[in-house]
Amino acid sequence: MTAMTPGSNIPLSTARVAVDVAAPVRLDVSGLLLTADGKVRSDDDFVFYNQPSGPGVTYRSGGGTAPDAIVVDTAAVPPGIEKIVVTASPDAAGQTFQGIEPTATIRGADDGSVLATFTPPRLGGETALVVVEIYRRNGAWKARAVGQGYANGLAGIATDFGVSVEEPAPAAPVTAPATPVQAMPAPTTPPVDPRLAPPAPPAAAPAPAPAAPAPGAGKINLDKGRVSLQKNQTVSLVKGGRPLLSQVKMGLGWEPAFRGKDIDLDASVIAFGPQRNHVDSCYFGKLSIVNGAIKHSGDNLTGEGGGDDEVIVVDLGRLPAEVTGLVFTVNSFSGQKFTEVAKAYCRLIDAATGEELVRFDLTNAEAQTGVMMAKLIRQFSGEWDMTAMGDFVKSRTVRGMVKPAAQAL
Repeated sequence: MTAMTPGSNIPLSTARVAVDVAAPVRLDVSGLLLTADGKVRSDDDFVFYNQPSGPGVTYRSGGGTAPDAIVVDTAAVPPGIEKIVVTASPDAAGQTFQGIEPTATIRGADDGSVLATFTPPRLGGETALVVVEIYRRNGAWKARAVGQGYANGLAGIATDFGVSVEEPAPAAPVTAPATPVQAMPAPTTPPVDPRLAPPAPPAAAPAPAPAAPAPGAGKINLDKGRVSLQKNQTVSLVKGGRPLLSQVKMGLGWEPAFRGKDIDLDASVIAFGPQRNHVDSCYFGKLSIVNGAIKHSGDNLTGEGGGDDEVIVVDLGRLPAEVTGLVFTVNSFSGQKFTEVAKAYCRLIDAATGEELVRFDLTNAEAQTGVMMAKLIRQFSGEWDMTAMGDFVKSRTVRGMVKPAAQAL
């Protein structure tokens, strides 16, 4: 038997292995089948108690007296699957791994022989873990100890690996932001694990607002760390119950064209007033607006280089009262459609710490030259909500984005 450390790996001596994860509290154990790009092919590749079988991978319940396990039959795993990650999260809502170290045991599935164990070290506020992975390398199968923690629960893991996560409808009407947003429709398959739902807003009394949310609407905050949004999902820029009134950066990134001429994407932000009136636009031709509260880093003509290609800095605390809405847009000035652009994304960063707060990957692109990526709306309480949009329009410049952006607020 091998006691593994983070990053270590062992060859598998048997084709069928079981990975169970035990802790002093009840854990939910899941498995995700990932391709070479680190994503599931569909929600069918997420194996958990509510969908207990996938191609070559099954979920085995411990019945409450033994730990749950993920069983992998490597001979039955499809050729396009490169690894199976095994995850764990406490069954009790909101519980972290602080003081309840889990131990993963890799066994021969047929005879129960122990091949290796792994206890992730130095855990604290994590509410979900990628514990180990079973992976294919040069035709042989191995196991690797991982121990990567997530502060936003199993939903954070699932979203990172491409699983659609449904937000639950609120049990009763509550006050909501002035511009409610419809939640992502529920995927038809598989049945959704309720533990994947993003955390609900804090129970503190919300500020008055004029409208109740539309059915199925939901909102999350930043208390549990980074949020990966899907289209039409909303995050409140609040930490610890307080509005985030520091500087934030909106970063835009993309990959250059692999053939032909370079791709020139332009990031812009359009500022609006309370009546959806256009206040000003910040873009490569106007790098500072509203007395310097919004600044643009300048134009990137190709997408070359690592990290964000263009950055817009917004000082939320300095924005004048006349600015109540911001829409972040991207245009393909060079004329290529977004279907020709690789790995486009936008992300919100705390300018003071460099911490990534929110990420929205531009997927399911349409053959257009403009896209509204995200909007920020000031609430009556003073906090700001960010909603991922991903709405495409025909426009190569920010000027053509003003009207559709106003309509989208």
